[in-house]
Amino acid sequence: MRLLVLTFYFAPDLSAGSFRATAFVKALRERAPAGTEIDVLTTMPNRYSSYACEAPETETWEGCEIRRIALPAHQSDMRGQAQAFARFARAARVFVAPRQYDLVFATSSRLMTAALGAWIARSKRAPLYLDVRDIFVDTITALLTPVAARVAGAVFAPIESWTMRRATRINLVSPGFASYFHSHYGTSSFAWFTNGIDEEFLAAGMPPMSGAPRDDVATILYAGNIGEGQALHEIVPALAVALRGRARLVVIGDGGRRAVLEAAIARSGADNVQVRPPLPREQLIRAYQAADVLLLHLGRQAAFERVLPSKVFEYAAMGKPLLAGVAGYAARFIREEVDNAAVFAPGDAAAAAEAFAGLQIADHPRVAFIDKYRRSHISAAMAADVLALARQRQHPR
Repeated sequence: MRLLVLTFYFAPDLSAGSFRATAFVKALRERAPAGTEIDVLTTMPNRYSSYACEAPETETWEGCEIRRIALPAHQSDMRGQAQAFARFARAARVFVAPRQYDLVFATSSRLMTAALGAWIARSKRAPLYLDVRDIFVDTITALLTPVAARVAGAVFAPIESWTMRRATRINLVSPGFASYFHSHYGTSSFAWFTNGIDEEFLAAGMPPMSGAPRDDVATILYAGNIGEGQALHEIVPALAVALRGRARLVVIGDGGRRAVLEAAIARSGADNVQVRPPLPREQLIRAYQAADVLLLHLGRQAAFERVLPSKVFEYAAMGKPLLAGVAGYAARFIREEVDNAAVFAPGDAAAAAEAFAGLQIADHPRVAFIDKYRRSHISAAMAADVLALARQRQHPR
């Protein structure tokens, strides 16, 4: 059996897609029959221009070859991302040309990675298993001006339809995606393997119970991408002003809207905000442990009411109070699954300050949540599902 795993991000890169794909490949290796060959086609670390880490172009694990494609430098803008993907797609076509596969697996928050997987699967006459982490057309059109959104929809909606209809099975990481996919692709075969908690966060150990912030001013931490979808420029400056004297805000990360965030902070006059560059995960965990409250935020667009951010899982695993500016499915999930969490309407600083006041500023281990959402368990179940599909190709009834 020979399998292809297509992922734009992979370890040691910093992104939710990297963490998910790496855990999945490890689970696939552990459960694949003897003699199975797994090709992982990915990129050199490129998630943030401000974070550089070394990785070999070719890496071999037992039963698995990882090929990383070097990309041109870019600043996460649309033009730069398009150029980077074009380089990835050209190199991918060369890589797969002499190889035959029993199954193609593609994990994608960006539609074109999924479309590339569909093209390869079709050319190899192999089943396609898509792991869909975002509804690209829904999201991109929500973030653009009305005219640009119509153009983008006209271009990308047919690509999405062509891609999804060629998938043998589609995994959706958020149950909030259900209505969209059932209405557009109701005859498809769906799976529902969500994001989860990585071993690094479990290895950090559950926090002991604590009863108060370390000083009179609490530290509220956001860590992750600083993009249009997170809309931090719409909440962080105003929230910092509202909580002056009660809290300081720390933002760790990078992305296409970092400069916009920093400009908004400067205009607000808030002196209780720091914006810091991305950190490796072991250092990030220490930053989580030092914080009093963890902040999550998404934009107000309707498209974000479907998503379930992967950040929810690692935040909840740390046992810290959670302050979440989300709506729709994510808001419902947090209210039902995460204790000592306060949800407020995205972009509403007054509501965020009120929600902060209602939190118990204390560490509290979330044992049941951790047991339910361990990444290793979720990845193992998804790997078993993928292998079952590959075996059907080898031994059709």
